[in-house]
Amino acid sequence: MPLNLAGGVLSGAVLCVTVFLFATVGAEDPYRFFNWNVTYGDIYPLGVRQQGILINGQFPGPDIHSVTNDNLIINVFNSLDEPFLLSWNGIQNRRNSFEDGVNGTTCPIPPGQNFTYILQVKDQIGSFYYYPSLAFHKAAGGFGGIRILSRPRIPVPFPDPAGDYTVLIGDWYKANHTDLKAILDRGKKLHFPDGILINGRGPGGAYYTVEQGKTYRFRISNVGLQHSLNFRIQGHRLTLVEVEGTHTLQTSYSSLDVHVGQSYSVLVTMDQPGQDYYIVVSSRFSTPILTTTGVLHYSNSAGAVSGPPPGGPTIQVDWSLNQARSIRTNLTASGPRPNPQGSYHYGLINTTKTIRLQNSAGLVSDKQRYAVNSVSYVAADTPLKIADYFQIQGVFRVGSISSNPTGGGIYLDTAVMGADYRAFIEIVFENTEDIIQSWHLNGYSFWVVGMDGGLWTTASRNQYNLRDAVSRVTTQVYPKSWTAIYLALDNVGMWNLRTEFWARQYLGQQFYLRVYTPTTSIRDEFPIPKNALLCGRAKGRHTRPL
Repeated sequence: MPLNLAGGVLSGAVLCVTVFLFATVGAEDPYRFFNWNVTYGDIYPLGVRQQGILINGQFPGPDIHSVTNDNLIINVFNSLDEPFLLSWNGIQNRRNSFEDGVNGTTCPIPPGQNFTYILQVKDQIGSFYYYPSLAFHKAAGGFGGIRILSRPRIPVPFPDPAGDYTVLIGDWYKANHTDLKAILDRGKKLHFPDGILINGRGPGGAYYTVEQGKTYRFRISNVGLQHSLNFRIQGHRLTLVEVEGTHTLQTSYSSLDVHVGQSYSVLVTMDQPGQDYYIVVSSRFSTPILTTTGVLHYSNSAGAVSGPPPGGPTIQVDWSLNQARSIRTNLTASGPRPNPQGSYHYGLINTTKTIRLQNSAGLVSDKQRYAVNSVSYVAADTPLKIADYFQIQGVFRVGSISSNPTGGGIYLDTAVMGADYRAFIEIVFENTEDIIQSWHLNGYSFWVVGMDGGLWTTASRNQYNLRDAVSRVTTQVYPKSWTAIYLALDNVGMWNLRTEFWARQYLGQQFYLRVYTPTTSIRDEFPIPKNALLCGRAKGRHTRPL
């Protein structure tokens, strides 16, 4: 398992924060150090030159390999000409939303400067990814895979695979991210994407070599900007084993819908004759249908891929909905701890609150905006978490977004919803639009207890899965449909709840959930990191003595 020690010598800042971590997290958990330099570079994923964002010269960026409870010390040097942040899709940053890397929690890294993230993958396993969170940078790259393996003595419900591959799929534009951002800043919609990438490569570019008779793990993440994608391998079945940190029932599929922002792990056994096979990724619920291919190459292959790639589902919603409902938690398997995943009986806990969230689109001052419960989010001049810590007034207001749809017109605000630490709540995502939605909550994993077409009512609870619903970090909501989740608010902080449709989140379809406790115990929340960057109205203040 590689450790990235590029540069050889750790900066003083890294050493300082390492000392701090030994004091707060405990020296028994291993440390992994990463030095990353973020630069622009020419990339040609769809055959034309465009400006990409590279990490240590790589597009996509390097994988992060870790084990449950590892401490990750990631020193990021920003060699771009604009502020930059990385965020960690699915990493819960328990008690430490300061490290979340979004504009509501963390000050951007100025050009020519560095910042050292201090993360711990506490009580987590599974497949996730990181990405750049500011200024539509995600359309230029800067993303990469994260894998968290189980500790050696924790049983895993399948044998070690012969190989373990990261597969980053996503729709892609030939235009530079700066041009796309300028379109959105003018209040216009983006045109249809130009193609789909597999690990940063266009049609035929992704290539995986395997041995006949062996089984391999593929960790598939949709790191794109908009489209749900269907993943399939010609002539092979996909056995689902893990979804965003949860071991699942090992159901076999011919293809798998991966909605934007989601991650899945599948096992694939190489049980076909020795030749090359298509890996196919195509868009769902879109007109036209985008398709790209990679190659699964048997080491004893007698021939290259031939003929047309195998087709897959296109616009069928019921097919996707039925597949989503079939994804269940393996109740007897261990998660990050040795006890079975089913030992937490979420379905027996009474919810204390129901939050209903409805997405919408419209114009504000003749510019395109998107909203949650009529509020279109605008970033404050100071990260909300930092303003909260220093008790800086006037940056945001708790309750600036309703916990129910208002039915009113869209308006702009820095939307923050309050929630109580240790509450157990129900959130219903209501999608009245005719496109699919994909929602993500930072800092948490939640149970997807129900989804269906039409309008949600209290009677909809009768069809909830209260036994073995999958626990995950990103969920889809089908057109003219609803999805319900249960959520245990056990992580104090300021947490971003957003659409993963990237243009929509950029233009306001997001807000922050402030999970609050009046206590200041380190058992509930860590203090601000000593090396935290301070900006906006917090500039000139001090964190704590180094």
